Amino acid sequence: MNLFKLIWICCLPVLYISDILQINGIAPVLKTETTEWVLNDLVLAKGGAIRLAGNPKIIDDKYGKVVVFNGTTDGIFLDQMPLAGLEQFTIEAIIRPDSGGKFEQRFFHCGEIRGSRVLFETRSTPTDWYFDAFIKSGDQQKTLIDSTLLHPLNQWYHLAFVVENGKQMTYINGIKELESKIEIVSLTGGKTSIGVRQNEQSWFKGAIYKIRISPTALSPVNFMNY
Repeated sequence: MNLFKLIWICCLPVLYISDILQINGIAPVLKTETTEWVLNDLVLAKGGAIRLAGNPKIIDDKYGKVVVFNGTTDGIFLDQMPLAGLEQFTIEAIIRPDSGGKFEQRFFHCGEIRGSRVLFETRSTPTDWYFDAFIKSGDQQKTLIDSTLLHPLNQWYHLAFVVENGKQMTYINGIKELESKIEIVSLTGGKTSIGVRQNEQSWFKGAIYKIRISPTALSPVNFMNY
């Protein structure tokens, strides 16, 4: 018996068990795709699985075509939940928080309205803002926020939220701001809203260029270009 045939025979039990698990829906289906939303494209493609609230405007700015939200009525709602089944992930956003908005603003909401979800929020003063990243997973919920980590309004920023191996981290322009422990239970149901919370409260005033969700924990060197 040649070596190749011997190896093939030895592997049969493993292959058989894997096939049986997959057929019966037991084997985990690992999500490997990256979801990337260029906000200009979403507004232009409105209809079907994309619903607009108010009138998010497309303008030319630093990154080309970007979408501006007025802080009172503008939002984008998607029948998608790209975090489903993930226990580690990276969410990135390129945004410009503008002056004149309310103190609490939600610009990204993925998951359920009150159940398991991820929320990105800004807290605004007359001149500055600071980042608030919230996650609820199973019975756990954690908020990463520090009111002393201020950034000037009316400027562009890259934000990242990374979940990996029992911890969560936030970054602004590639620099880590906060970190804490959390044991993730895979999020499942829900949808996504951009520019406002899904229940149409806490509207965002500012501009957004792009949001990217990767099914793995990225380091700053692998963040999208900004």
